[in-house]
Order: sequence, then structure tokens, then C-alpha cells
Amino acid sequence: MVMKASLQLRMGQSLTMTPQLQQAIRLLQLSTLDLQQEIQEALESNPMLEEFEETSSETNKDNNTQETAPKEQNGSEVNDADRPTGNESEVNEPSTEKHESELDEWGDNLPNDLPVDTAWEDVYQSSSAPSSGPADDENDFDFESRNSPGETLNDHLQWQLNLTPFSERDKALAGTIIDSIDSAGYLMSSLEEILEGLVDEQDEDPVELDELQAVLKRIQHFDPAGVAARDLQECLLLQLRQLSPETMWLGQAKLVISHYLNLLGSRDYAQLMRRSRLKEDELRDVLQLIQTLNPRPGESVVHNEPEYVIPDVIVKKLNGRWRVELNPEIAPKIRVNNNYAGFIKRADNSTDNTFMKDQLQEAKWFIKSLQSRNETLLKVASKIVLHQQGFLDYGDEAMKPLILHDIAQAVDMHESTISRVTTQKYMHTPRGIFELKYFFSSHVSTSSGGECSSTAIRAIIKKLIAAENPKKPLSDSKIAEVLKDQGINVARRTIAKYREAMSIPPSNERKRLV
Repeated sequence: MVMKASLQLRMGQSLTMTPQLQQAIRLLQLSTLDLQQEIQEALESNPMLEEFEETSSETNKDNNTQETAPKEQNGSEVNDADRPTGNESEVNEPSTEKHESELDEWGDNLPNDLPVDTAWEDVYQSSSAPSSGPADDENDFDFESRNSPGETLNDHLQWQLNLTPFSERDKALAGTIIDSIDSAGYLMSSLEEILEGLVDEQDEDPVELDELQAVLKRIQHFDPAGVAARDLQECLLLQLRQLSPETMWLGQAKLVISHYLNLLGSRDYAQLMRRSRLKEDELRDVLQLIQTLNPRPGESVVHNEPEYVIPDVIVKKLNGRWRVELNPEIAPKIRVNNNYAGFIKRADNSTDNTFMKDQLQEAKWFIKSLQSRNETLLKVASKIVLHQQGFLDYGDEAMKPLILHDIAQAVDMHESTISRVTTQKYMHTPRGIFELKYFFSSHVSTSSGGECSSTAIRAIIKKLIAAENPKKPLSDSKIAEVLKDQGINVARRTIAKYREAMSIPPSNERKRLV
């Protein structure tokens, strides 16, 4: 059989990932901090972009425009999310127009070229940079706490070592021991291992194990109490030994920690009372003393820098209706620099003029991509709030099942776009700040034929455990029976999975004396 080569002409349609569309998708999935950095880099690299501050007259004009929103024929307010320059939306009103910025319309929403004589008033309206000026009250500004790095446990111990009268030899040994202490305050290496790692320059005077033990004893008197312990038992005993001898139940607490720590860990109080010869009320007082101890003493010293979450959207209830708006402080306002744009000559093909045209084109695309990102974010957040109004009104137990496909279908976008929009984006509500993905959850069928979200089931489990009898905590099987009585069919293993996800210990570990 002979194959002959031939030429054929075919017509078809295909989707092409243009650089402009790639930029829009990339900006869509950026978090708030990454977006701020991206905007700053664009301002530094593109002379056609500039940051600006909104004047009071513009602010008043915008406020008046928002207050006098146009009305539809039925008298309701038009959804602000359908306006190209809007920054807020009422979730009760359905969308009447299709967004120009929908990223699924690959080629339509982003034209291949922008004419040079396009109006220069393309402004990224949705945000303003937080003030970086000096504080109103100089006494309120703590320069040291804002700019100094957090103190580590090693720094804290080294500071005490420098204040302690050690010989040079013992000071070197103490430094080696301190380097082997982890952030929780425990000695991670045994003294034998530390001894093997020491290299003594003077062979005639090698380091002995007794020397290390003596230095360790002195370090164990450092702050915080319990530091440099080799296990939990030693850590708790070190803290008890530093208490006043007149402390009530001190001797009994040392007895329990020294000999019956395993029974205390398993909460076998009956066996513990029998072996320690303590009555129930006496054991209760002993346990109260033990609970004042810190099993991870090093964490009381470490001061980590606080991590703040900046919400992308804000949800408020006004006049009985939930309203969604973009956070005006997530990014600086940028626009095209009119002065530089005016230097472009239409018929000039010189190198400088071509460069300015290219920079103007990139600036226009960047501003349009930012507008598209915020419009899409507002649209998706509005649909989420519309679906989860029960959560906003009544809490986690009223959370409804929701998956990405539901929102994608409601806003006429692809699920991958919804996934990008809801990743590392946060919503500020009267109940707290939540990631947008928090509002998505699977469902469990009910006996009445309805559905209950996994988030609501977790809230019910947490509520049941919080109200249980501490002497007889609820087992996973018992919780499953209680939920079944409420019409929610959940297996015991599912209860255990949800409980572990909330870091709630099993029933035998929750048992305690009252």
C-alpha cells in the first residue's frame, strides 16, 4: 500500500492562550499580598503607570453616586456587580447583564489591540493604599516592637548564660547544651551523644560526663521553668521543684508525676486513686495544680511576629439585606500617566516612540486585568453570600452544602476559574474572617431526603462535645446515634474523621474529674 502526501484546507475554531489572557488568569489567582507586590513591580517597571490619591471631591462624587443608585422598573436597586466600575453588590438582586470581564470568553473580553487615542481615564478604581504617614500620636508608635526580630528560646538562654558566673570551660559546655535544645524547651540529644560530639583540644583533660550533667543541672534552673528537660516527666518535675515548698498538694503532685504519669495520660482515674491512695476530691486538687504546669515551656518565650489576614471582600448587613463590597485597602490605585501618554506620536516609528507605545499597551492591559480580577471576585463572592445567608444569620450549623460547580454554573464560568478566585482570598463577615473556600463543603443525606453540609455536622459535633458530661464523655458511636435521631445519617468513622479534623481527642482522653 502506497501512502500519498496531500494538502488539505480546513476551517475550525480553537482557543488560544494569549499573553494578555495569561496575565489576567495569573492576577486572578494571586493573593492580596502577592497582588500588592505585582502592582508595585508594574509601577517600577512601566513609566506609563502611576499611583494616585483620590481627592475629596472625587470621593464625595462617588459617594453620591452610590447613594443615588439607579432603579429598575420593579423599584429595586441595580446590582453594582454588573457595572464595570462598581465595587460593591447586593446579593439579593440577580445579575441583569453579562460581565464583560468573564475570563471564560477567551478572545472576546480582551481585544488584541488598543488604539493609541483611547481615552486615558482608565483608572483602577477599586482600592486605595493604606496611609504610610506618621502616626497621629508619636507615643503610639512602638518602633522596637515593629522592627526588631522576634526573640528565640536560644537567644533567651544565651542571654542568661552570659549573666551566669561560669568558667570558660563550663560556659563552652553550656553553649553546646543550649544549641541542642529545641523550640519547645526539650534537650533533643542525650548527654552521651553531646559528649561524643565534643572535640577537646587538650587531650590530657578530656570532658567527663559528670561535667556535662553538672552544667545541665544549672541550665535547668534557667527561665522558663522546665527548660532543658529530656522528657515530659522531667519537665513537669523541674517546674514543681521551683514552686514554693508551702504550695498545697505539692508532694502529691510530685508523687503522681514521678510514678503514675502513664495513668494520668490515659485518664485512668480509678486506678490512679487506688495506687496513689488519694480520694476523688484530693486527686481533683492535685490535677488542678498539675494543669498549671507547661508541657512545652519554650513556647512561652518565643515571640513570633503576628500574621495578619487582609480580607479581599467585606460583607455587611444593611437594611436587612446582606451587601458585598471589595475591600478598598487591598491595593494602591493606579492609572495611565497622561503626561507620558501625550508624548506618543501616532505616525512616528522611531525606537523611543515604539517603546512608549508598547509600554502604554502593557499598562492598559494591566489595568484591564486588575478590573477583570476584581469584578470576577466580587461576582463570585456575591453568589457565595447569596447561597450561605443562613450561615451569616445563624452560624455554622446553618451552613448549606456547596461545591465549585454550583457557583460556576451560577456565574457562567468554568470551575477552574472559581477555584482560582476562591484560593487565598478572604471574606470579612460579622462572624469573622474566612477564606472563600471555607464556604464550600460536601453534603450528607438526611432521613427526610434533604442534605446537610459537612461544616454543619462538624459544628453539631463540637456543640455536643462541649455540652457532654466530663465524667462520661460521648463516644463516636453515641454521637452518631444522636445525629441519627436528628435525621442526619453519619457513620461512626465519619464522626471520628470530623472530630480529628477539629483536633478534638477521643472520649477516653476527654474524660476528667469535675
